[in-house]
Amino acid sequence: MSRQGADRRAVTPDAAVVREHLWEAALAADEDAAVRSVFSAVEAGLSPEDALLEVIAPVQRRIGTEWAANNITVAQEHAATAINDRVIAALSRHPAAQGAADAGRVTVACVDGEWHALPARLLSEVLRLRGWQVDFLGAQVPTPHLIAHLHQHAPDAVALSCSIPTRLPTAHAAITACQAAGVAVLVGGAAFGVDGRYARLLGADAWAPDARTAAQCLRAGLPRLRLAAGHQPIDDLPHLADQEYSMVSSAKPKLVRTTVAELEELFSPMAEYTEQQRRHTTEDIAHIVDFLATALYTDDDELFTNFVTWTASVLAARDVPAGSLNPTLDLLAAQLRDFPRTQRMLAAARTALTTHETTPTA
Repeated sequence: MSRQGADRRAVTPDAAVVREHLWEAALAADEDAAVRSVFSAVEAGLSPEDALLEVIAPVQRRIGTEWAANNITVAQEHAATAINDRVIAALSRHPAAQGAADAGRVTVACVDGEWHALPARLLSEVLRLRGWQVDFLGAQVPTPHLIAHLHQHAPDAVALSCSIPTRLPTAHAAITACQAAGVAVLVGGAAFGVDGRYARLLGADAWAPDARTAAQCLRAGLPRLRLAAGHQPIDDLPHLADQEYSMVSSAKPKLVRTTVAELEELFSPMAEYTEQQRRHTTEDIAHIVDFLATALYTDDDELFTNFVTWTASVLAARDVPAGSLNPTLDLLAAQLRDFPRTQRMLAAARTALTTHETTPTA
């Protein structure tokens, strides 16, 4: 290495320091300070890709963690996320982030109903830095519109992002539709599991745990597959034949209404709830039913138990006992007594909740 190269490495900013500066600016909703912190680091030698993945991405994860721990409000979380998005947009125009698009063309989109667009945005910018022409379609892209885009622009591949597990059935439909259109599908995001298990289950051509791995997969090339005409989700997931998923999904409004009404009889303090507290309770029960239905779709108990114990942690951070979830699980079990897989999952969740309650926190 030349002396000049050694000197440059010696003064390259510490990503941890830059992260702290960006965190403070994002939390203060100070866009100018946030952009300055990242631009200064890039101009001092931090690569744009490292700025995206070693600074902005960790700060975004911290935002989510701090919200779950009840250390920041929903408004602060939204504002800080918006600041990060603006920083990414500004960085994409920085001279250090410019280059030739000679690697191919890729479409990046969030599945329909997926509002968390920032992970997909980060991937898009990393791919641009690595020479791809990227069509970034943003959050919650309806599958028919995605397929129309693929037919019009014929990309080499499509990268689908999904962070919320309850969107996995929609992701499955999108994966199948893209493949039927002759375009290979790379998927990523928290919804597919830390090991990519749901990506494999739903038939994606490839899964990547992070943007760098995704870029490597695309560089290596994905096969262009075309599914047989008439391919249906049940062809990949034969357990759907018992129709528990479709029946629980379609019964969601009734399940939520009945559970709320019966909770009011069982839990007398609900009579004193404010309208906001009542609304939050209804929303929490709706989320539980959504995750139960998704677990039935994937036939994976762990998907449901992980959500229940995560919810218990969020409630505990807000001084609500984790055991308060048990009556809801019991009421759902009573209403769905004729569904064997559903009963199995609800029982597993109750067991996981008991373990969670008795496990000492660090």
